[in-house]
Amino acid sequence: MTISYDAVRLFAEERSARLKSYSDQDTFRDVSANWLAEAFQRMYMYNFSIMGRPIIQLPTDIVAMNELVWQIKPDVIVETGIAHGGSLILSASLLAMLDLCDATTSGEMLDPSKPKRTVIGVDIDIREHNRAAIEAHPMANRITMIQGSSIDPVIADRVKAEVAGAKTILVCLDSNHTHEHVLAELRQYAPMVSVGSYCVVFDTVIENLPVETFPDRPWGPGNNAMTAVEAYLEEQSGFEIDELMDAKLQISVAPRGYLKRVC
Repeated sequence: MTISYDAVRLFAEERSARLKSYSDQDTFRDVSANWLAEAFQRMYMYNFSIMGRPIIQLPTDIVAMNELVWQIKPDVIVETGIAHGGSLILSASLLAMLDLCDATTSGEMLDPSKPKRTVIGVDIDIREHNRAAIEAHPMANRITMIQGSSIDPVIADRVKAEVAGAKTILVCLDSNHTHEHVLAELRQYAPMVSVGSYCVVFDTVIENLPVETFPDRPWGPGNNAMTAVEAYLEEQSGFEIDELMDAKLQISVAPRGYLKRVC
């Protein structure tokens, strides 16, 4: 069965109108917020894996990253925060898909040993069992891991050197979630993002959760990734919050955290 271009365009138009209507639906937002609070209490986001590696993320945000990577087609994805490596594996697999599509379209021979697109992961503590598992994974040749604080200028300079020459860059920030740390990350890494691409700041949802959600963490309401995003957007005008992404997801750890570079 062939789907006409008009049918696809109509589907997209209907979706856009539906998403805009969500801004007036307080009940929908309240239900989503209540569900998220319960999900954090039950550690729901710890239930998933990507190609055999745990990923501490909501399925909605995983799908959002899939959509963004297909839309942007980045040459490099930079991620701060590695944990078990599931997010690195997700990014690497999405980039492998893009390379395969490019080769299929162009008729070029694909050499898996020489990937065109790569992922850079930064973490202050890459535990040896996680490093070993990531390095043994089939996606490993697309991944470069750098150990050190993401806000250390020396580490940031290493990342800048790694992405030098890349045309399209996507950044994901998901390490220490305090205001001070995330703001420092934004200042270091957001400028690497290419126009039209995104800096995705995870765990902005902390601002909307009950104060008792993170009793043993240095972050909480008033001191988190969302407050850092707000401060960063006041400093510069190159990024805008993707409001339609927020409307689409409803349930996300990154509300107001999908930042699109517009200039």
